[in-house]
Amino acid sequence: MNAGGLPLLIGAGFAAGTVNALAGGGSLISFPALLGAGLGSVPANVTNTVALWPGYLGGALGGRGDLGRIRRELAVLVAVSVVGAVGGAVLLLDTPHALFVVLVPWLILTGTLLFAVQPRVAGWVRSRGGPPAGDPLSPADARSAGGGAGLRIGVFAASVYGAYFGAGLGVILLAVLGLFLPLPQRELNAAKNSLSLSVNTIALVAFALFGPVDWSAVPVMALASLAGGYAGSRAARRMPQALLRGLVITLGLLLTAKLFADG
Repeated sequence: MNAGGLPLLIGAGFAAGTVNALAGGGSLISFPALLGAGLGSVPANVTNTVALWPGYLGGALGGRGDLGRIRRELAVLVAVSVVGAVGGAVLLLDTPHALFVVLVPWLILTGTLLFAVQPRVAGWVRSRGGPPAGDPLSPADARSAGGGAGLRIGVFAASVYGAYFGAGLGVILLAVLGLFLPLPQRELNAAKNSLSLSVNTIALVAFALFGPVDWSAVPVMALASLAGGYAGSRAARRMPQALLRGLVITLGLLLTAKLFADG
């Protein structure tokens, strides 16, 4: 990390925590900041995963009360997500640096587009309805909540992507869960947070043991993202979410264009 990187990482960590608390997509801020602080593409990616893990833990803990009706099914999905995350982490660690540099603009573009369509995904999930929170599932709904092969394949694929890069993981998981599970959005969001935590925990362990993590950047960004998730999100509520979303999308598109131009 270069000498001028500390203020950049503090600000980016705070902003990433704020954006994650409001809508997700904080990696579109923190990952470019790590690149700007002098890290290479792969070190920036693995350091970003490790540094932002506390935010995923907080999200999962905050929603654990909404998981009662699907706790058994969620245990199966967590196991599937662990297998997918192992695959994604191994894939990243085995990807040659030169190839990952080529992939980074495409990955950031993918994450930016996923972030852009997130409101539509959330609206579609809400439109599907489902039984009210707290009501027991009918026998048919209980069977449906198992999800079958389609749900498990979707969670597996999302987990591979999440461990490999991660930006937009929450949007993918919410769409997959909403497609197969007859549950209200609050419960789907809680399940999404639990799966995101399992994916990022596996990635964190793999990258901490075998990846080129810049440990000098981790505590700075972790503490800043925690502060952003708590205090920053409350302050950012004064800003219209559409404006905040527009700024993040613009940042992602500008960064994508710059990386394509530099390549």
